[in-house]
Amino acid sequence: MIRVFCKNNGVTKEFHSGVSLCEVYEALELDMPYGVIAARVNNVTEGLALRLNRHKDVEFIDVRSDDGMRIYVRSLTFIFMKVMNEMFPGKTVRFENAISKGYYCRMDVPMSEEQVDMVREKMRLIINSNIPFKRVECHTADAIEVFERIGRKDKVRLLETYDRLYTSYYELDGYVDSYYNGLVPSTGYITLFEIEKYDDGVLLRVPNKECPSELEDKVPQEKLHELFEERLQWHQKMGVETIGDFNKAVRAGYGIDLVNVSEVLQERRLSQIADEVSQRNAKVVLIAGPSSSGKTTFSKRLSIQLIACGLKPYAISLDDYFVNRTHTPRKPDGDYDFESIYSIDLPFFNESLSRILNGEEVDVPTYNFKTGEREFNGKRLKLTPQMVLVIEGTHALNPMLTSQIADSDKFRIYVSALTSIKLDYHNYISTSDNRLLRRMIRDAKYRGYSAQETIMRWPDVRRGEEKWIFPYQENADVMFNSSLFYELAVFKAQAEPMLRAVPENCAEYSEAQRLLRFLDYIVPLQDKELPPTSLAREFLGGSSFKY
Repeated sequence: MIRVFCKNNGVTKEFHSGVSLCEVYEALELDMPYGVIAARVNNVTEGLALRLNRHKDVEFIDVRSDDGMRIYVRSLTFIFMKVMNEMFPGKTVRFENAISKGYYCRMDVPMSEEQVDMVREKMRLIINSNIPFKRVECHTADAIEVFERIGRKDKVRLLETYDRLYTSYYELDGYVDSYYNGLVPSTGYITLFEIEKYDDGVLLRVPNKECPSELEDKVPQEKLHELFEERLQWHQKMGVETIGDFNKAVRAGYGIDLVNVSEVLQERRLSQIADEVSQRNAKVVLIAGPSSSGKTTFSKRLSIQLIACGLKPYAISLDDYFVNRTHTPRKPDGDYDFESIYSIDLPFFNESLSRILNGEEVDVPTYNFKTGEREFNGKRLKLTPQMVLVIEGTHALNPMLTSQIADSDKFRIYVSALTSIKLDYHNYISTSDNRLLRRMIRDAKYRGYSAQETIMRWPDVRRGEEKWIFPYQENADVMFNSSLFYELAVFKAQAEPMLRAVPENCAEYSEAQRLLRFLDYIVPLQDKELPPTSLAREFLGGSSFKY
């Protein structure tokens, strides 16, 4: 007999060795109104088909958790891909990225409304039939043969560069596919979805995490979608659409070429943006973006390009306009809410900016983070004809920040690391995972935080972004993708030891293991060939810029 301690209800119960998580869940008779999706076993997320042979701590999770939603989306994607394979045999279907609170997929040939309706009905039929997902573990060479046989070259390229003896794939009623993490036990676990046309593909819509009985509201994100499309075209031109493509290029000796081309493409875009600012004759450049998007290095490199355009950039940090600590808003738990726009002295900032644009000379504050108070140390600013203010900060695109400034004086830029390279055509890499790795490496290097501490803080950071940053990203005049083709391969060397150091007995262990699992597929690159001006240097160190 084995003992299972259930974290959901604090009950320990004995079971026969070999019991499945599904059977444990049923025996415990837990009250989970939105059902169960998976379980964390000793702080590692596992599928419900897993069988237990030793004493374990188990926590059952639903779609409201990040891991639960990922498993739900992967399982829904599998069903969608099965239907697409049946309806359009031989056609390539790509699961591109998260957009508009859904997931964008497209095929070589766009679908009609009637075809989308047919896909939806076939998916519902599969879901209602409650067909089991079967996991097959085998030698990696055998899996390669399976995917060679069905023409899945993207899977083959990935597995050929995956240096593990064993791997796994899944089978659903004769259709096979692979995902680097688990699925639900059967199709009946998918309770809610929608599919509709989106651009030249379709949008898979999923439940709202806070209220899973309702679909996520669709959010217009046309500019963000265009930015993803631009990066995808770059990947296709370079022949590195997937990690399998990238790995093969690196092993063939083209890693440095990928670094150099990626850097040149980014510099070209920076030059184009600087030209737009100059042509617009804007006096204020506002730069916003989520955590670890590379805003700081972007603003410094843009300033250099602005100088090349004959302008004189003057950097202003929104941090210097924080309210005094005693006036900082607080979260419900009593901690300071530095992510809130009300942590900035909005009236004072607008007044100062208005006076500057009116030609007055003003005192520029410096915020003392030790005392929590604004100070004036004799720094003064008066706008000259060729001067442009470069203001970088979390809330730069929020209309409240510059409510008293005419739109004609402003040029708004949104910066984010929009990862567009995929593991394979059906496994995309989350942009938030890319940013988390960036932040984790930077936190360790410059702030002394462990990976565990960064992972622990990340959900709170993400909540702040959802509230204060993402709703205003479409206000941007231009968007800049700060991700680099090669960066995950460079981050891997630093991130893996940090993630392995996360102890098993903490909640963050599950996330650390998930990140390690997808990094395992990537062939590493050394950072010694990166130029000192690279945006990646903001996180890795070795930058020629001062931060």
